[in-house]
Amino acid sequence: MSHQDPLRIDPDQNKVPQEARNTDIQTALNRLEEVILASLRIPFTRKTLIDEEVILDQLDQIRFSLPSVFQEAQAVVEQKKEILLQGEQHAQEIIQAAEAKAAQLLHETTIVRQAEAAAQEIRQQVEQDCITMQQQVQAEIDQMRRQAQEELLQIRQAAIAEAEDIQNGADEYADSVLRSIEQQLNDMLRIIRNGRQQLQPPPTGGLRGE
Repeated sequence: MSHQDPLRIDPDQNKVPQEARNTDIQTALNRLEEVILASLRIPFTRKTLIDEEVILDQLDQIRFSLPSVFQEAQAVVEQKKEILLQGEQHAQEIIQAAEAKAAQLLHETTIVRQAEAAAQEIRQQVEQDCITMQQQVQAEIDQMRRQAQEELLQIRQAAIAEAEDIQNGADEYADSVLRSIEQQLNDMLRIIRNGRQQLQPPPTGGLRGE
């Protein structure tokens, strides 16, 4: 069984719709719950015997589906970049229009200076807006990445803890069963010994004459 790297993003996953990847995660979680509920329960305890291989397979499926979170974040980044590009293009159009207007009013020195100042102000504002949006997008990506890693760690820790509890319960149950069998065997051995003693002929009295 191979284990996927939880931080690796497979480019081929871009071909899978987001809804399908979410369904895969939900299906794997439902399957994990079904495996736990359908596993053999230890009598008189709250413990359950679970196939470790099955649990690990389900965790692999969940781990394989988690990179969709990073794919979604990448899609958000691309969308933000497109918005920024459109904003820059629009701003450039405004700047070009302002510069054209300033050229037309070149004979009026005061108006020309005002137009140039306005264009510069627009350019600076657009650049500042682009920087702010880029910072916001990066912060959102970092937050989504941390959240996905924390969720994966919680799932792994919960699975390990459950497996340890199940193993401890199984050991206790096995010891109890073996102790009961040992007691039964001792009782049977004592009965057999008593039966053999009863089958022994009684000792004869006196000495045989020479």
